[in-house]
Amino acid sequence: MAELGKVDRSFFERHVFPRLGAERDDVTLGPTHGVDFGLLNLDGTAVAIATDPVSILPDLGFARAGRFALDFVLADVAVSGLAPSHLAISFTFPPDLSEDSFGRLWEAMHEEAEDLGVAIVTGHTARYDGCSFPWVGGATALAVGDPADVIRPDGARVGDDLLVTNGPAVETTGLLTTLFPDAFELAPETLSTAQKRLDEAACVRDAMTASAVGGVHAVHDATEGGLFGALVEMAEGSGVRFDVDTDRIPVRPGVRAVCEELGIDPWTSTTGGTLVIAVDPDRTDDVVAALEAEGTPVGVAGTVESGSGVVVDGAEISHPDVDPSWAAYAELAAQADSEEE
Repeated sequence: MAELGKVDRSFFERHVFPRLGAERDDVTLGPTHGVDFGLLNLDGTAVAIATDPVSILPDLGFARAGRFALDFVLADVAVSGLAPSHLAISFTFPPDLSEDSFGRLWEAMHEEAEDLGVAIVTGHTARYDGCSFPWVGGATALAVGDPADVIRPDGARVGDDLLVTNGPAVETTGLLTTLFPDAFELAPETLSTAQKRLDEAACVRDAMTASAVGGVHAVHDATEGGLFGALVEMAEGSGVRFDVDTDRIPVRPGVRAVCEELGIDPWTSTTGGTLVIAVDPDRTDDVVAALEAEGTPVGVAGTVESGSGVVVDGAEISHPDVDPSWAAYAELAAQADSEEE
């Protein structure tokens, strides 16, 4: 089991997978390592469902933090090919959260959900001793639609092209430079550029855009373990081999400078907002054009081949044991706390 972050495959298969409660005929896809959502079939209607922790970062400002958190909890059903439709959310705030702060947070989440067509159908909101930011609850998102429209993260097919949006460490770069700007010895223009990456750490609209084009066989978002982790999870789940060329993957401005200063690998650092998409090569140009029309950088990063594993720039990679952005965040936070004392 990893020290921080999601459990690894061996822990999942040893402890979680054998114990899944009652068996039901309407569950068509249950918990699967590396797959973002579960899937129900209710009398011919598909329901993709995913649950995630709610992370609120007050230093972003409560409105911005709310939008960031909402996209995170909707992302895992957005990659299903069905548009997110319903949300249940639970908040467990620390006692000192003010009503005004909550109001700014909730207004922003409401506006974003409304714009995405997502109804908030139930929840729980409370303050409790022992609770603290950033982890202040959990949320369950649903996407409802036609079973024929479902796209599974383990659906990559031999012959598909692999597209990657945004590239590595977008979230890590934008988040850490925004939260801890004084910790970086970067030129002001470089720091400002890096901070703008946080606005790209969102993938719900990109997933919906790509899926709507057609020909998309699998979509996976690159969160913990970064882009390399996402590639390995997707290839393993699909039972295929990925051949990838990093020179064909977009790397956003500021990413390399920030990761070099932190001494972390951008390819294995969390990068919410980045998607890996397996698409029929006859539709590749259409999907690329649709994403670029929305202002999203995208590269045709490689191909899906028969076999197993992920080959990057000619060398096989494995799933990263640890996401280095976790330790980087902890170190920067501890440094900021010590400077305040």
